[in-house]
Order: sequence, then structure tokens, then C-alpha cells
Amino acid sequence: MKVECEPTSHPPAAITIRDHRPADMGYITHRHGIIYAEEFGHGYAFEALVGRITADFIENFDPASERCWIAEREGQFLGCVMLIRDRGEAKRAQLRCLLVEKDARGLGLGKQLMQLCVAFARDAGYDRLRLRTDQHMTVARTFYIKEGFQLLHSEAHKMWREHAVAETWELAL
Repeated sequence: MKVECEPTSHPPAAITIRDHRPADMGYITHRHGIIYAEEFGHGYAFEALVGRITADFIENFDPASERCWIAEREGQFLGCVMLIRDRGEAKRAQLRCLLVEKDARGLGLGKQLMQLCVAFARDAGYDRLRLRTDQHMTVARTFYIKEGFQLLHSEAHKMWREHAVAETWELAL
């Protein structure tokens, strides 16, 4: 017996981007832990780092100079990014925890989240936006270059895996 189904004509629901709310920081840590373990072989040390970043954000959150955005569709988490005031340098912000779920990649969501960070950083009076990544994150690195970030320095490390190279990138605002 052959059954034919008509294709659905319902477009996918719109993606919404909202500010963080309770429980988001735990979920950001959770998703980073899973995705980075599956895709890059990172272990507990990376998950712990993300946990420290999100805890510090909540404990020191200043809505005038910091933000966390969550992208979702019908309540399903699709991605996130954080803009955090650099505690060591007043005119510099840090872009942290940019993540787009595998199923949401290719939709321009990473670019949209990045643009929110850059616009907010400018409006908040920052003159530079800095981020750290690893050299093996080739797609992300290409994205940062297209957005105008410049590589400041690289250093070898073994925190997440053997023969890794951490990179610091910065965008002049």
C-alpha cells in the first residue's frame, strides 16, 4: 500500500531574539558542554569555563553595559551570545558564549547575534569588542574576519585538547 502525503504549506515559525531570563545561564552552559564535546572533543574544563562566565555575568550584571540574547523558535533554544563589560578595561567589552545550534546554522542567526552585540557595544560607549576562540574553529574564525575583527595574538594551550591554539580577536568600534 502506498500512502501519499501532501507537503505542509506552513512556513516555519519566526525566530525571536530576547534578553536572558532565569534558567538561561544554566541552559547556555548545558548546550555549550554538549555541543563542544560532540563537535570538538572538549571536556569538563570547557564546560566549567562556560559555567564560570555565565555565573559571573549573573552575579555582576549591569543592564546599562551588558546583555545576553537568546534566539529561539516557539520556545526552542536556537542560539545565544553575551556582551560582557571587560572588568580590566572600562572601554572594552567582551563577546562571549556565541553559539548557534546545528539545526539553526546557515540562517544568518550568528550574524544577527553578532550585530546585536556590536550595536549595543557602540551604544554603551565601548571603543573595542574582544573575543577569544580556538584556531580549530575555522567557520567561526572566517565569520569574525568578515565582521572586521583583527587577530591580536595566539598562544598554544592544552586546556580543551592536545595541540590547541587560543586566539584573541578584537574589533575597533
